[in-house]
Amino acid sequence: MKHFSIEDVFKGFSFTPAETALVEDKFKTLNLKKGDAVLSAGQLVPYQYYVAEGCLRAYYISDTGKEFTLQFAIQDWWISDYTAFFAEGHSILHIDCVYDAVVHQISKASMEQLYKEVPQIESFYRIKMERFFASFQRRILSDLALPAKDKYANFLKTYPNIEKHIKNYHLASYLGITTESLSRIRKELARGK
Repeated sequence: MKHFSIEDVFKGFSFTPAETALVEDKFKTLNLKKGDAVLSAGQLVPYQYYVAEGCLRAYYISDTGKEFTLQFAIQDWWISDYTAFFAEGHSILHIDCVYDAVVHQISKASMEQLYKEVPQIESFYRIKMERFFASFQRRILSDLALPAKDKYANFLKTYPNIEKHIKNYHLASYLGITTESLSRIRKELARGK
């Protein structure tokens, strides 16, 4: 089991021994196996998760049963249903473990307490959320404007080590294409087109 380490999560920030103890006390480590559900639609969302190892997937299931993958979270990434997390509401997303993972969970209440007692934590999250928002906006624009082959190339650049660990239909749903289109793109790239 990989234990929570403040140095691993909050890189570039220094803390007093008392702050370190306070922060480490607020996180709970979870060992997940492939297929484990972390969150299901309709649940309250009191936690966000830091991925220390492995991979998680956040996705939405439409009324017709079609899955839309919103995010993969790999090492050093954060994941939750943030709309519900910040509003203290019910999730519309599901989050599953794609391959064995170690995650550190923290509640919204604990985060709020840390913001008050350890101010650099609030600075860290502001920076993370700014980067997340910019990345998410780039992804939306990519989905709207780029051809499927370019979306696939962007995926490989963003997630260089996880393609072999995820199911084709998960990747296709992330890219907004069919599994058949994904296969065609891979064949074209393999032929050097």
